[in-house]
Amino acid sequence: MRRRSWVAAGAGAVVLTGGLIAAIVLSGGGDGGQEPRARQYTDHSACLLTDGRGVTGDEAAPVWAGMEDASLATHAKVTSLPVFGPDTVANAVPYVNTLVQRRCDIVLAVGRTPGAATEEVAARTPAARFVVVGDGRKSGNVTVIQQSRDTRSAVARAVKDAVHK
Repeated sequence: MRRRSWVAAGAGAVVLTGGLIAAIVLSGGGDGGQEPRARQYTDHSACLLTDGRGVTGDEAAPVWAGMEDASLATHAKVTSLPVFGPDTVANAVPYVNTLVQRRCDIVLAVGRTPGAATEEVAARTPAARFVVVGDGRKSGNVTVIQQSRDTRSAVARAVKDAVHK
């Protein structure tokens, strides 16, 4: 009878040891040095307003790329919102207001209609920061970045500046 208890105890120890080894292996080795699989964002955000084509449109693609560059450097969250429906300022204004209500650190707009709507909202929202990429009028809280081959880097700088203030 005594031999059975030693065998049972030994088997229990083997099972317990195997379970611990499996837990360590499955948890990544327990070294804590692994990079997280998802990007860890700060509390900062940059939001882009585009036309209905979204970030894949010809004008928006370099702007979005610049925003992603800034996000990699600052860990700020970047999002986009396309304007759907009629290509009018009146239709686009509620989309700009949505981004302001999300408390984006900086609201960017690309395209004629999104840019004009952003300028209209900016005039009534002096505490928010805005960037219009393309044609626009610079004012106290609106920066204008002309479309060029340097658009991507100019947008990245504007986003970095906004989230570091």
